[in-house]
Amino acid sequence: MIDFTLSTRGNSPHNIGSGGRPGVTTASRTGVGVTEQAAPRSRGDGWQLGRFRGVPIFVAPSWVIIALLITLMVAPNVGDDIPEIEGGKYAVSFAYAVLLYASVLIHELGHALTAMKFGIPVKRITLQLLGGVTEMSRESNSPRREFAIAGAGPALSLLLGVLAWAAIHALGGDPGGWSGSTAAGNPDDSVRLRITLELLDALMYANIAVGIFNLLPGLPLDGGIMLRSALWGATGHPNRATIAAGHIGRGLAVVVFFIPIGLDAAAGRDPDVVSVVWGGLLGGFIWVGATAALRGAQIREKLPSLGARAMARRALPVDSNLPLAEALRRAGALGASALVVVDANGEPIGLVNEAAVTATPEQRRPWVTVATLARRLEPGLMIAADLTGEDLIRRLDATPATEYLVVEPDGAIVGILAVADVNRAVQA
Repeated sequence: MIDFTLSTRGNSPHNIGSGGRPGVTTASRTGVGVTEQAAPRSRGDGWQLGRFRGVPIFVAPSWVIIALLITLMVAPNVGDDIPEIEGGKYAVSFAYAVLLYASVLIHELGHALTAMKFGIPVKRITLQLLGGVTEMSRESNSPRREFAIAGAGPALSLLLGVLAWAAIHALGGDPGGWSGSTAAGNPDDSVRLRITLELLDALMYANIAVGIFNLLPGLPLDGGIMLRSALWGATGHPNRATIAAGHIGRGLAVVVFFIPIGLDAAAGRDPDVVSVVWGGLLGGFIWVGATAALRGAQIREKLPSLGARAMARRALPVDSNLPLAEALRRAGALGASALVVVDANGEPIGLVNEAAVTATPEQRRPWVTVATLARRLEPGLMIAADLTGEDLIRRLDATPATEYLVVEPDGAIVGILAVADVNRAVQA
């Protein structure tokens, strides 16, 4: 079964090195009291199911794909186990898909509630094609807390598996071989009970498998994050811990890919296509997540060298009514590569957008004023010249933009910091 609760918690600044806006790490973790709401779409997250303690819960459209796939794969087994229900086997199989994702939601709530207990805000929970993701606004600053947050999800999955096992016994069933124990009594009651036991049996195995799989010690799995936390606590170097757990995750991906092939070979049979596909999906997903973690670690190693003062472009203060062509001429003569709009007192009031300048044809530039291409200078667009490293990235992430005004403590203009320059520095 695919990893329905993979943690994709990042260990790298958000979007740095991918052409996007830099941002501080947004941690992500790959039921019960959810308030029902309408199902609007929200920023591509999917359909909102509701909220739990203020945290929005979304279901991605890709869930429909995996739900249908699970239904089609499970239905033949249900039909064999309970032949009396005939076409109803698809309804039972779909019910299993829904219950499985309810289990995934509980797994993710384990991450979310533990994070919230430690004072880490949770932005959203999303159920998607390959499971669930709990997105937090920041990482934990403690290896012990990170370990607890990562371990909460698998712990709940294993608990659900144990509860399903107990429920099967309470109903007089036998996990893995329950059907013979329900023949007595009303035939209709027997069928209903067997359906219940079928679902409980499947959920028991699924939750135990998901819990154990997520505890495997390699990023991006929860077990990989727990390993990273342990190494972080032992060495005091979170970045080195990420690199070690990332490499282990890559090795784990290769092992997961070849396990189905190896099992079939050991049994003397040809590789099963479905098993190979699942192994490929799991292995590929782990490989991609581990590689992303390693890339994030590489980026973090470069963060200390990033400084607002050092990367700021020299800026030319210009009047708002100055034609763009003249402003560019003056900037070129002075060796400036950015424009700041100032008022009559010389106070900065706007930042000229580089992309807008580039998009303006040369023949129009004499007739376009710099004010028409400038963004009003809001407080969030002014950053201290002394900011460096992760503090700088967090500051940029607080107010999304493409350019920022870099100033000295006394308000003197140092220059313009372009996000494009930050990305280039990280990619170098």
